Amino acid sequence: MKLIFLGPPASGKGTYAQRVGPKIGVPQISTGELIREEIKKETEHGKEAKPYVEAGQLIPDNIVIELLQDRIAQPDAEKGFILDGYPRNIVQADALEGMASIDKIINLVVPDEVVIYRLSGRRSCKKCGKIYNVNTLPPKQEGVCDDCGGELYHRADDTIEVLKDRLKVYREKTEPLIDYYKKKGIVADIECNQADIPPEIVVEKIMNALE
Repeated sequence: MKLIFLGPPASGKGTYAQRVGPKIGVPQISTGELIREEIKKETEHGKEAKPYVEAGQLIPDNIVIELLQDRIAQPDAEKGFILDGYPRNIVQADALEGMASIDKIINLVVPDEVVIYRLSGRRSCKKCGKIYNVNTLPPKQEGVCDDCGGELYHRADDTIEVLKDRLKVYREKTEPLIDYYKKKGIVADIECNQADIPPEIVVEKIMNALE
């Protein structure tokens, strides 16, 4: 099964994808994580992408498309995948058409005030990428990943100032994708109106939409 999780920044795409993936036997592919790994390794793609990440802007399409092509060609994605953070505009969606046939779009409908609340507490594991939230989904031990023991950190682009820019970009560039995919009849809207709703409840909604 090939899925796309759409939603504004800090809407929970990564959190839910990490939980749905094992249930349906496919990997979560976060283009954000792919890009941050390129930046960490100081590759050419990473150096080119870094200023865009720091400013909350979209990464140039050619970089994201190349990274995604390489990732979905790996053996673990042969039976399907969940795309988290891709596509972010119509150009990327058109490019995806040539790579894979998508079965369902999970569109997370989240108010801005909920996004801002979640963002303030979001932490990511430096080692495995698992996402936590000190307000709604804390680790068992403060600052330490439950799964791998890695250090949790607050991403540089997880600030209110950057979020406002990212939300503006999302409204202008990514929201049109909802209509793009609704015309194909494959969009499932998942309402997430509460900041403290347990992830398991949203995951259950998503699994029901996949049946």
